[in-house]
Amino acid sequence: MQTSKEQKFHHSVYVVLLDNEVAKHPSILRVNPKRDAFKPCVYVGMTGLPVNHRFENHKNGYKSAWVVRRYGLRLMPELYEHLNPMPFEAAAQMEIELAEDLRADGYTVAGGK
Repeated sequence: MQTSKEQKFHHSVYVVLLDNEVAKHPSILRVNPKRDAFKPCVYVGMTGLPVNHRFENHKNGYKSAWVVRRYGLRLMPELYEHLNPMPFEAAAQMEIELAEDLRADGYTVAGGK
């Protein structure tokens, strides 16, 4: 049974672990100048769908980010589960903030716009 919060708020932010090969792309390196090569490469996104369904869509090429379709390995719920669910506006802002926070912590981040 869903709580009233879950019924009202159904947007989520999510983080996908990417294969480290993605760090060879100049476009990824350019937006992560202070990356820590020992920390993972990740993609940050937001969705109104169940997060695992959104990840499947990425991997199947439906409305997918190229980095997730090509390099996505698995979801990293330990980095986002505590934040969800939320209203659309909050999720849109949280996507940006989560990407910035992870990047500041040394993660190589794609997405998060």
